[in-house]
Amino acid sequence: MNLTFYKYQGTGNDFVVLDNRNQDLELSREQVAFLCDRRKGVGADGLMLLQPKEDFDFEMVYYNADGRPSSMCGNGGRCLVAFAQFLGVVEDQAYFLAADGPHQAYLKDGLVHLQMKDVDTIEDLEDACFLNTGSPHYVKQVPALKELDVYAEGRAVRYSDRFKAEGTNVNFVEHQPENKLFVRTYERGVEDETFSCGTGVTAAALAASRAGYTSPVQIEVLGGELQVSFEQEDGQFKNVFLIGPAVQVFHGEINL
Repeated sequence: MNLTFYKYQGTGNDFVVLDNRNQDLELSREQVAFLCDRRKGVGADGLMLLQPKEDFDFEMVYYNADGRPSSMCGNGGRCLVAFAQFLGVVEDQAYFLAADGPHQAYLKDGLVHLQMKDVDTIEDLEDACFLNTGSPHYVKQVPALKELDVYAEGRAVRYSDRFKAEGTNVNFVEHQPENKLFVRTYERGVEDETFSCGTGVTAAALAASRAGYTSPVQIEVLGGELQVSFEQEDGQFKNVFLIGPAVQVFHGEINL
């Protein structure tokens, strides 16, 4: 099969993106993993299909780099909104369905504003916290984050007794002045540190609100800058938006 693909990135979180509006693409786990392979394929943290869905502008179908279907990906969602605009499916607003339910988004001044799911609870752990922002996230505040071995420390949490079966994403957060966070994330499915994780920085921002951070929180990741805005009431969060750039890097064809 000769496959036309597009490559997008959002703050260094990169994706193979496919137009499946004709609904003629059925990729195996092995084919998805091949396309995401950085040595043998295109190379990406994940793969997305844009396909039609009744009552929505489109549906987002997301796969991790290991080829398995996955939960919501925030940076992926922002990139797919930009792709939908590129295809002419939407103009400057979108309403789409993802693994965790409906999402609204809009494009303004070169940035994609993606509404994330409401968050009702944050679970306190011994020295961290756990919450679901469309994907499960463990969040731990640390000092000297630049020196931390995120791969080793993140992998130890991801494969701990509690999280081994279903997996979790693991975020390490350094609090900085002026309402800013520095975040590094080990992602399940990729099984490595990524340059950015949208649902991860969302989780980090909501967790930091309990330490006095206010909306919007400015976030530095290895791949650039993001923002998270939200409304908070009685420990619950709504109108949560992940805000940042989404860029088409290149497109091409590959034989599967």
